[in-house]
Parts: sequence; structure tokens; C-alpha cells
Amino acid sequence: MTTVTDAAPATERGHGETAVRPGRATRTPRPAGRGPVTSVLRMAKDWLDRPMASLHLILAIFGLMLGFGLLMVLSSSSATAFRRSDSAFAVFVNQSTFAVLGLVAFFFTMRMPLRLMRTASTTAVIVALAMLVAVLVPGIGSNYNGASSWINIGSGLQFQPSEVAKLALLLWSAHVLAARRSTLRRLRSLLIPVLPVFLLMVGLVMLQPDLGTTVTLAIVFLSVLYFAGAPLWLFGGVASMGLAAVVYLATSAGYRAARVTAFLHPDTADPQFTYQLFQGLYAMGSGGLFGVGIGQSKMKWGRLPNADSDFIFAVIGEELGLLGTLTVVVLFALLAYTGLRIARRNVDPFVKIVAAAGTVWLVGQAMINIGYVVGLLPVTGLPLPMFSAGGTSLVITMVVFGLLANFARREPQAATALRGLGPRGLSAFLGIGTRTAAPASGRVTRRRAKRQARRAAAAARRLDELQFYGGRYGDERVGPRGGRPARGGPRPAGAGRGTGGGTARGGGRGSAGRTGPRQGHRIRRALGFPVPERPRYRMRRALGFPVPGEQPVRARSGRRPSGPGRTVRP
Repeated sequence: MTTVTDAAPATERGHGETAVRPGRATRTPRPAGRGPVTSVLRMAKDWLDRPMASLHLILAIFGLMLGFGLLMVLSSSSATAFRRSDSAFAVFVNQSTFAVLGLVAFFFTMRMPLRLMRTASTTAVIVALAMLVAVLVPGIGSNYNGASSWINIGSGLQFQPSEVAKLALLLWSAHVLAARRSTLRRLRSLLIPVLPVFLLMVGLVMLQPDLGTTVTLAIVFLSVLYFAGAPLWLFGGVASMGLAAVVYLATSAGYRAARVTAFLHPDTADPQFTYQLFQGLYAMGSGGLFGVGIGQSKMKWGRLPNADSDFIFAVIGEELGLLGTLTVVVLFALLAYTGLRIARRNVDPFVKIVAAAGTVWLVGQAMINIGYVVGLLPVTGLPLPMFSAGGTSLVITMVVFGLLANFARREPQAATALRGLGPRGLSAFLGIGTRTAAPASGRVTRRRAKRQARRAAAAARRLDELQFYGGRYGDERVGPRGGRPARGGPRPAGAGRGTGGGTARGGGRGSAGRTGPRQGHRIRRALGFPVPERPRYRMRRALGFPVPGEQPVRARSGRRPSGPGRTVRP
């Protein structure tokens, strides 16, 4: 932006001023804080302020993680799958099958009503406990890597009940604590019956045994307590006891104690327990900045155990380098921001607890997985959500994403925007869900719209009634009974005096050429309806032409017909 100014004469300028020629354009200084970074941040803030931003973010993160995860499962499992079953796509096909089931569960959960969700949470906990007991029964549960955590469902597919227990514990504990939010300051209301059910689940999981799932259950339980509003002293006490229990369980068994020793002293520990950690570090180190390329990993050819599940992050670092691993970290950081944003922008306490605790569950599990792959934590065997091979874990994670998408649609601004959009796509083409009468404003709810429709119908009936009596007596304020004008209103023209010679009761004669505004306009204006203008037809009446909507009446006994509703003939 430039401004043309005229320079002051030399005699008027001070010694420290610079001469400016007349007519020269001077450049206006740029205001502070208007750089490109500020503009980008302002654009991002404006986009995040949109009502549908949370839903778009969670859908984008879900799609990127699902596609990226399936690609890396195919790349990391092709070698071992070909060695086991002569097909490089065996693990990928299995994962894709569960992904299709997860998509169905995702869309179903995204549309599930809250009432059904909260009602089904109790049944889900009972079913999860029953499956945790069934997996311990010989002949039903199958042992893999020393843990009886799976149930065979045929065709080479396995099902892990402990993953369902995480989701059931999340929904049920959130439902119980949200219903008791007014009495959560009492210890009994806060911990009973949530704590006994949690301890029962932990005991059944440790009988398998599975320390990683136990840690995840503890994360879910503690996050639900925290976001439900538990006192800090109680939360700190429960967290301390949980940490002490995890330390005890980690050192009670021989192989778990060996893993802890390998983490604390990797140089002097048994190479059998440090081999997987070192191979993962070698894989990430050989990737460099951009990686060796998709499918070009060397560690997945049997050198890195569990390359397609627990240590898939190491394969990502090898094939895609530092940029690939940073992409995964950024996706989970965006998930953390979006999940907490959804929890903050909702008003229902159950939605707040489930959204926040579910986000902490997924992000915390990802942090633990990435932590032990890079050597910051002991190896626990927790999968990387949406990336590691594992059908049950993938389906349950997609259900959690469906819950977040459901809650994003329930944000007040998002719900208003979705209600104003109406049906789209195939539904709009087929006319399914099309509203017969759109509300005057997108902020009007369906219940309010129905109430307004009933009021409008009643006002229309009242309007017809008033129009009938008003047209009968030719005055706007004529009452419905006796033909008497309303008290305080103007008298009809020619009623009682004037040229018509009529009386007040039988009046109306002599006012045939006058048709005032329709009765009921005040009701129409109050309800916001358009007020129609009534044609007066003065010229037609004066010239004796027929008036539309009125039937000419023949005069009796030679009397000249006059009055409202009759055609006046000269």
C-alpha cells in the first residue's frame, strides 16, 4: 500500500529529516505481526473454529492411519508370511479382513445413540468377563508365546478377548461415574463397583498371563477416574498402588524380570533377552533420514522377531527413515489434540469421559510401544494401534475412532450444522430423509420446529375465523359474537351515522366500498409469516364490474344491494 505525500519546504524541515520530492510515493510501513507465519496460524485458527473441524480431523487421522498401517503390515509381513504359507499376502489378507469388519463397526458406532451405548455397556462388561474366563478353559483358549490370550474362531482367525475388555471397561466405568457425578466426592460412590470390576479383569488377564494388557487396563481405569473428577489425593494414591503392582508383576516372573534386567543393564544381560531390542535399534539406525524404501527392509527377513506386530515401528524407521517415524508421531499427536478437543467441546459428562479416556488409552499405548522399540522402556509386547498386525486390536481401535467421530458429531455447533445440511448423496437423490418444510433457522431443533408448526396451524385457524367475522362486518376489530365491534376500536364506516343510515348492530351498510386490512395480521407478524395484501377493488365496485371471489346478489323488493361481500351496481 502506498500513499502519495507532498514534501515540506526545505525551510520547514528539521536538520534530521530526509527530503522527499513532491509527488513521490512513500511506502506505508507494514504493521507488526503480519508475516507469513502469522497468516498461516490465523488461517489454521479460523479453520479450527469451524463447527465441523473436529469431525474432519478425526476422519482424516483415521483414514491416514488405516491406509498407512495396512501398507506397513503388507511390507513388514511379506517375508515371514511367504516362509510360513507360501503366500506373501497371508498376513495382509487376514489384516484386511479385520479392517473390513472394523469399518462396519466404525460406521455403526459413529451413528449409535448415546442411550443405546450406555445401556449396552453393562452387557459388554458381563460378556467380556465371561470371555476372559472362557479363554482360560483348556480346549477353548489357545496358547501363543506363553500366553493363553486367544480364542480360535476358524479359518485361521483368532480372537483376543482382553481387547474387548478394555473397551467394555471404558464404556461401563464412564457410564457409572457419569451417573454418579453429584456424589463422586464420597469414596464409596467413586470406587464401588468400578474398582472391584477392574481388579477382577486384571486378575483374569494376569492368569493368562499378559502384563501388557494389564498396563493398558490400568491406563484406561486411571484416565476414567481422572476425567470423572476424582480428587487428586485419591487419584495419586490409586496411581501409586497401581505402579507398585506393575513393578511387582514385572519382577515376579523369571522372564519378565529378565526383560527388566535387559533394559537396565543391556551390556551385561543375557543376549537372548536383548536380541530383539538391539535388532530394532539396528533397523532404525540403518534407515537414516529417508529410509531404504518401501519393501526393502532387511531386518524383516527373520532377523527381527515380531517385525509385523510389536516392532513394526522399527521397520517403519528402516524403510521410511526419520521422516516416516516422525509422521507416525505427528499422527498420534494430532489424535491426542483432536480427542481432547472433542471432550472439551461436548457438554455430556459421559461423552467427555469416554472421549478423553479413550484418547489417553490409544496415545498412551502408542507411547509405550514406541518407547520400548527405541529403548526407553522395557519390552512389554503392546501393539502399536492401527499399525501392528492383529485383527482384534485393529477392530477395537477402529471402534474407539468411531466413538470419537460420534462425539465429534454431537458437539453443539457441529450438531446444528449437520441438522441444517439435510440429506446428501444417494439419500438426497432418492428423497430419503428430505424435510417437507425447512425451519426458518438452522438453529431450530426438530422439537421446536414441530411446536412452531402446531402454533402456526392454530394461528391459521384463528386467522380464518377472524377473517370470516371481519369480512362479515367490514371492520378489522369486529368480535366473533353478536357482530359488535371490539371495545375501544373504530366504528365501521356508516354504522349508526353517515350516508348508509345503518345502525351499530345491523351496520355495515354504506361501507361496501371499504375493505380494510385482514383480521389476524398481528398474529402473522408475530409469527413471522408474510402478510398478504387484500385487493380493495374500489374501481371495479364503482364501475359495477364483478369482483373476483364474490358472488353478485340480486336485490329484493327493489332495494339496492350494498354492503360487504356484494357487488355494487350504479
